[in-house]
Amino acid sequence: MITKNAVTKFVNTQFLKGNKAIAITDDSSFIDEGIIDSLGVLELVSFIEETFGFRVEDEEMIPDNLDSINKIVAYVGIKLAVTQT
Repeated sequence: MITKNAVTKFVNTQFLKGNKAIAITDDSSFIDEGIIDSLGVLELVSFIEETFGFRVEDEEMIPDNLDSINKIVAYVGIKLAVTQT
């Protein structure tokens, strides 16, 4: 839950700029909705690395891992489970 809250807050602050008129769900595609661009992906990756303490590899920077709040939460959960074992 902490992960989801942190990701949601970052997306709302950094990409939506607190604009309540833009409504997204946890499954909304950042790319399809025009919320994030290539520079935004780099900002998102930097946030993930700094917040959760692991490196996002180049081959992991794909929509399956980073294109929605739920996809990010799942990706972070997997990476944290692997790094903690």
